[in-house]
Amino acid sequence: MFLEQIQVGQMMVFAYLVGDPQSGEALVIDPAAETEDIIARAKKNNLKIKYIVNTHGHVDHISGNSDMKKLTGAEIIVHEDDASRLTNTPASLLSMFNAKPSPAADITVKDGDQIRVGDITLNVLHTPGHSEGSMSLYSSGIVFTGDTLFVEAVGRTDFPGGSWDVMYQSIQQKLFRLPDETRVLPGHNYGRMTSSTIGHEKEHNPFL
Repeated sequence: MFLEQIQVGQMMVFAYLVGDPQSGEALVIDPAAETEDIIARAKKNNLKIKYIVNTHGHVDHISGNSDMKKLTGAEIIVHEDDASRLTNTPASLLSMFNAKPSPAADITVKDGDQIRVGDITLNVLHTPGHSEGSMSLYSSGIVFTGDTLFVEAVGRTDFPGGSWDVMYQSIQQKLFRLPDETRVLPGHNYGRMTSSTIGHEKEHNPFL
């Protein structure tokens, strides 16, 4: 698996370029900004971006969708419970983030579904709490946690559709049931490290 963590945008969002070198297929998770740089990184590694995967529908994670889709033709994937958020971002938020509206989702997924590029499979874990349709993506000892679980922190729950009780259950029942050695790849660079492990978060996350 080719995997690159890329910090983009004004909110220190982590975008991820995930690809299968043999097939040349790739996907990008949360291309919030700097889409041309992400595409250049893909081309440098002989990868073609097939999918844009949003861990949830908040503007700081989807603001690069329009340019990424226009430049690559990639299909947009989001959890079914956050699909409406892609096309309903308030104008005030778009202005605040200097963002373009996202196109609608091409594909919606639910808990237990799989997203594939080449021989790589990402398993969809529905982890609501930050938003109704927040999801994490698990594959080969790594989990992309979006804004559900950060390094020694968790996502906010005070936005519409957020719930601390729901998020706590998502983390305990979905993420903390993964093997302790699973590498945690969060949606923002808000911690003292750029990644963590499930075991580390169980022991050191003060919110949990």
